[in-house]
Amino acid sequence: MKKSFLALASALLLTGIYSFAPATKSVADTTLTVATDKSRVEWSGSVKDHSHPGIVPIKSGTVTVDGGKLTGGKFVLDVAGVKSTDGAGEKLDGHLKSADFLDAAKYPEAVLEIKSVTYSSAVQAEIAGVLSFKGVDAPIKFPAYIRSINEKGLFAEAFFAVNKKLIGLNSPMVSDDVQFSVHISAK
Repeated sequence: MKKSFLALASALLLTGIYSFAPATKSVADTTLTVATDKSRVEWSGSVKDHSHPGIVPIKSGTVTVDGGKLTGGKFVLDVAGVKSTDGAGEKLDGHLKSADFLDAAKYPEAVLEIKSVTYSSAVQAEIAGVLSFKGVDAPIKFPAYIRSINEKGLFAEAFFAVNKKLIGLNSPMVSDDVQFSVHISAK
């Protein structure tokens, strides 16, 4: 009788615990839309004795998820909206958008398309894709951190450098690499 009571009590306890546990869902074969108001691309470019940070707005984007893993994506960046964030102001912003640098009047957008994602752990992956800007399609690879993928969406970050020539900066004054910090939220 005592054993039956313990078995019944254990079964009821486990049933009670699992009935209140949150359900976990795997996001499979899904395309999520980038929340442009919550996502951002930050940059930092250097010259000999100082640097300037700024942002490139994300116009639109999607990411694809299969089996709870990021598998691809495409992002449209608003090159015409490039902005410095260190107080350098409109003078620097205008210079960056000029034909000497980004040529935003002629090339107002850049597109980054994710071609493959190779996971090295549950949250770390290498992204391989193509950056299309100023009429050039340049292959690009960088590490990314997939912070969460669930029924609510995706949040991922990446921190990497891009050679200035890939983004059309040929000025000898600018350091070879431009640093990027990318934060993507999608639903």
